[in-house]
Formats: sequence, structure tokens, C-alpha cells
Amino acid sequence: MNETPLDLVTGGAGFIGSHITEALLAAGRRVRVVDDLSTGYTRNLGDLKVDFLEGDLSDPEVADAACQGVEGVYHLAARPSVPWSFEEPELAFQANHGSTLALIQAAARHQVRRIVFSSSSAIYGDSQTLPKIETMEPAPKSPYAEHKLMGELALAEAARSHGLEAVSLRYFNVYGPRQDPSSPYSGVISLFVRWAQEGQPARIFGDGLQTRDFIYVADVVKANLKAMEADLGELSAPVVNIARGRRVTILELWKEICQAAGQPYLEPELGPERQGDVRHSLAAVKKARELLGFQAEVDLEQGIRSTL
Repeated sequence: MNETPLDLVTGGAGFIGSHITEALLAAGRRVRVVDDLSTGYTRNLGDLKVDFLEGDLSDPEVADAACQGVEGVYHLAARPSVPWSFEEPELAFQANHGSTLALIQAAARHQVRRIVFSSSSAIYGDSQTLPKIETMEPAPKSPYAEHKLMGELALAEAARSHGLEAVSLRYFNVYGPRQDPSSPYSGVISLFVRWAQEGQPARIFGDGLQTRDFIYVADVVKANLKAMEADLGELSAPVVNIARGRRVTILELWKEICQAAGQPYLEPELGPERQGDVRHSLAAVKKARELLGFQAEVDLEQGIRSTL
């Protein structure tokens, strides 16, 4: 019998999930990855020694097989796209919340110790209050944000009824290597990097004065590992912001990326705002520091250079 603990990474062939998988293996853990490869790629896992299960996590049989013998679950399986959640609301519900419900049931059945859930700052919506703090009233503006909020609530209920430990991490804007610029779900930094390297102007939705709080993927990995081991005390399924706690306008970001790529600044092409996009985003990060012992270490300039 293998005594090395087994962790499950759902969506483990994706951008963030593959980085978490890599870190767990480096820490001497065994890892099972479940991914339907709708947005992930096996190339992200390279030659990593994982137990790979290809399947749709919203299928109860897949979720059951995935959770067998597992101690901890890092739940990233989702389609992280606001526009797609408007275009295909039923498919988005299944991908983003059906998978979470099936996972919770299987995890409770197999006595998984803890689930660390990848949630989203999209839950805060367009509240004028900055920074966004975890105690604020949720105000989701898109089906995607609603699905993430439903996931948090389902985990809180599972913690009460099944004793399943859970932590929900509300990511702000994550970027870094392996974020696919050709994907419709891609983040703005990977797109800007590609355009800067190709000498193309950036295409920006809105006036470019909207702000975002960017966090490098290696910091997000550390936050996940700390969330799995943190002493939650009396807290039941806490939600925690994961961000740097600093914001930058999209126009400033484009200038910084052009500079880092050694390219002359090109005036961006401005287009209409997208449905569901928030205007300003900035995280309160005190809870992450106090509960998880986590603080982002990579600044934006450093992170961009590592992404190029």
C-alpha cells in the first residue's frame, strides 16, 4: 500500500491547475488530475508523473473515480469566461457548477479531508467600494460569477452537513506562463504579451481606464498549498481574496508590457465595453495574510518579464 498522500487536481491540465500539479509533485505528493481537455492541454503537464483521468467532472461516475483514495482536492475545473457564460448559460452552469456539486458528493462519500476551491473576484460585481473585502455583499454580474458564488455556498453547506473542510479562494486577475493567448478564455496579459511581441496594437474593451489587481500564477499556487494546510479554527468554509492588493489601469498595463517586450508603444484600439465586465477591481488582502499566512511576492514588472 502506498503511504504517500494522494491529491486530486480538477482542471489539472489547465493554466493554473498544471502549475499546482507541478508544485505538489515537487513537494513529494502523488497527484491525480481530472480534466476534460476542453480548455486544458496535456502539453501543460509535459512528462509529469500523474494519474491522469480524462473526463467530465459533472458526471457523477467520473467524480467518484476521481475522489477514490484522495486526501485533498484542488478544484479548478471550470470554464473561466464571462462572455461564454452569457452565450451558453446551460453549458456554463454544467461546467462551472454541475462539476462542483458532483465533486462535493463524491468527496463526502470518499471522506476527502479538504477541498480548496478556485473561486473568483467576479462575485463582487461592480460595487463602488474599494478594496473588495470578503464580508461585502456579493453582486455577481454574469452567469459565471453566479456559478462561482453557488460553488462557495454549496461548499459551505457541505462543511455544515458532511464535515467536509473547504476554503474558497477568490482569485483576482491571474497571469503567467501557460496562459494560452489563443484561447477565448485567455487573460488580458497573455493577449497583450502576444500583441506586443508581434508588433500589433492592443485591442481594449472600453476606455482602458478600468483597473485590475493582477497576481502571478506562482503566487496563486502558494496560496492554494497554504489553504490546504491552514488551521481554520472555528471557521467553516471561509472565503479568501487572492491578489496583490494593488491595481493598475489597462492602459498602464499595455505600456508596461510594450516596454518589457522591448517594443515601441503602439496606441491601442479601443472598442465597446463587454457585457459583465467590472469597472474597477482591487482586493483587500488582510484575511489571506492572517488566515493562510499568504502574501503575494511577485510584483507586476517581475511577473511580466517571467511571462514573456
